[in-house]
Amino acid sequence: MGAGRRKIAIVLFNLGGPDSPAAVRPFLFNLFNDPAIISAPGPLRWALAQFISRRRAPVARGIYAQLGGASPLLANTRAQAEALEKAAEKALENSGEVRCFIAMRYWHPFADETARAVAAFAPDEIVLLPLYPQYAAATTGSSLADWNRAAARAGITARQRAICCYPEDEGFIETVAGLAAQAWQRARR
Repeated sequence: MGAGRRKIAIVLFNLGGPDSPAAVRPFLFNLFNDPAIISAPGPLRWALAQFISRRRAPVARGIYAQLGGASPLLANTRAQAEALEKAAEKALENSGEVRCFIAMRYWHPFADETARAVAAFAPDEIVLLPLYPQYAAATTGSSLADWNRAAARAGITARQRAICCYPEDEGFIETVAGLAAQAWQRARR
């Protein structure tokens, strides 16, 4: 890498999803054990998360079975990360190296795993990109708080900035509206 080239890590955040039928209950437990989802004291939240995840797992397994037995979210997020990495490299015109990382909130790869990978990359700058367009404590807030904990644990000291909350961005609205119109047209055929 030439002198002056910055190393930029982009961390994409998403909810996560079970990668197998056996992962459904642990995924649901992680979801409902998050204080941003159930704000009860720790031991009570843990017990509620156990109860809810056991009750909901059979139904959720059936839903995921219709999707091939696993959530497509990680594969979709990986595709987004690859496309973003290529676009960012092109936009920087060889003035920087960009690497995208994925941190899922409730299933692998967790923020701890991702923070260790980002630390090994040793970036000069980190861009935190929640893939939830609107802010909610249970999505963006929980993901960023979990990242901050994991980044501190991994010893990350690079400058970080979060891109947050873009549901009213004109490009976002136009893209979503266009995709919805295409889906509507396909459904009408």
